[in-house]
Amino acid sequence: MAKKYSNRYIFVYASIMVVVVALVLSLLATLLQPIQERNIRLEKMQNILASINIEVEREESADVFYDYIVQTKILDQEGEEMEGDAFEVDLEDEIRKDLEERQMPLYITEVEEDTLYVLPLRGAGLWGPIWGYVSLKSDFNTIAGANFDHASETPGLGSQIADEEFESRFKGKKIYDQEGNYRAVDVVKNGVDPDDPHRVDAITGATMTCDGVADMLYEGIRVYEPYFNKQ
Repeated sequence: MAKKYSNRYIFVYASIMVVVVALVLSLLATLLQPIQERNIRLEKMQNILASINIEVEREESADVFYDYIVQTKILDQEGEEMEGDAFEVDLEDEIRKDLEERQMPLYITEVEEDTLYVLPLRGAGLWGPIWGYVSLKSDFNTIAGANFDHASETPGLGSQIADEEFESRFKGKKIYDQEGNYRAVDVVKNGVDPDDPHRVDAITGATMTCDGVADMLYEGIRVYEPYFNKQ
């Protein structure tokens, strides 16, 4: 015959198990936090390098990052430099602020005797946040490279914004038209003329995510215009 336990015994036992599990999880989180923070930092370096067309494994990114990143800045809405470490700025927090309170990171790189300017971006996709980096050549007009990522876009559809094939479509595109008007780069479906300097082909079946990329580019690059105009 199975042994019967009182309700009190079951309640006490369950309470002890909950406390033990909570303590174990808390301890694991504390122990793993430095590893998680390191991985996030390395992945950020890797993505910035990818936006200037330097492909490295995540674990190697710290070794080569400052071979290419020669200067970093934090800018205000007027394009003036602020104090602080650009790498430590959390863009997710900054874009929630009014523009006059926002800190905008900028990474300056040297690649093949050209100076490139890397701008971090953040926006909204279909199911969650999207983010990335775009590098501009020294004319502050021509895109040298782009890198995108996402939190929860649809696998095989919106998730393809993180594929190199999609990212490569932005290389050589212009953010200003011939009259000097700001245009950024639009992401459109149904085919694009390869010679169109302001449009790239969208991903089939991922209209909302691609619209999010276009909005992210437009809004994310535009806030750096005061800095461009001072150079």
